[in-house]
Amino acid sequence: MSTGSAAAPASTRTPVHIQHVEGFGTVTITPVDPAADSALIHSWVTEERARFWGMAGASRELVQEIYEDVDRRTTHHAFMVHRDGEPVALFQTYECAEDRVSECYDVLPGDVGVHLLIGPVKGGVEHGFTGALMSAFITYVFSDPATRRVVGEPDARNAKAIALLERTGFELGPEVELPEIDLPEVYLPAKPARLAFLSAPDAR
Repeated sequence: MSTGSAAAPASTRTPVHIQHVEGFGTVTITPVDPAADSALIHSWVTEERARFWGMAGASRELVQEIYEDVDRRTTHHAFMVHRDGEPVALFQTYECAEDRVSECYDVLPGDVGVHLLIGPVKGGVEHGFTGALMSAFITYVFSDPATRRVVGEPDARNAKAIALLERTGFELGPEVELPEIDLPEVYLPAKPARLAFLSAPDAR
């Protein structure tokens, strides 16, 4: 898959999770390298299919700045996801208590929020593709024993994302409005969201 930049630097980040998914391949989750990955991320987030990601009009430079800001944080993390060496998704986690979602529900200790953007699929739709990735993501997030619950907050208008969370076992919560954030280092518009929750395996 072309990143749109032949001179893009190679990422030197070390994977945080490698998992073989039977019948699917090896899923590798690696922290985003803003300089190396920004061109690819930009090509994904500016597609019409990614409109709910909220970065449709962003320049590549702005995308890099946004992920440099995430990279500096200890409460928010962004990851590139590869399947057998091919980049297939952008995955983000965050501590709910340190995020705007905390203004919309009663956060419990161990609540970890997630965002997921699947990259363009080559060769058409592959049955079970997204489910296999979700399995690896959930395994990774719950590999930290401090994580007691995964929280999703897709755009309330994104029916496909909500359906995916349901298929993965999330319990749907209420619709809320995430408040606008307007800071020098980041701007996020208000967002209608549907909360969804998945408890740790030993708590189900």
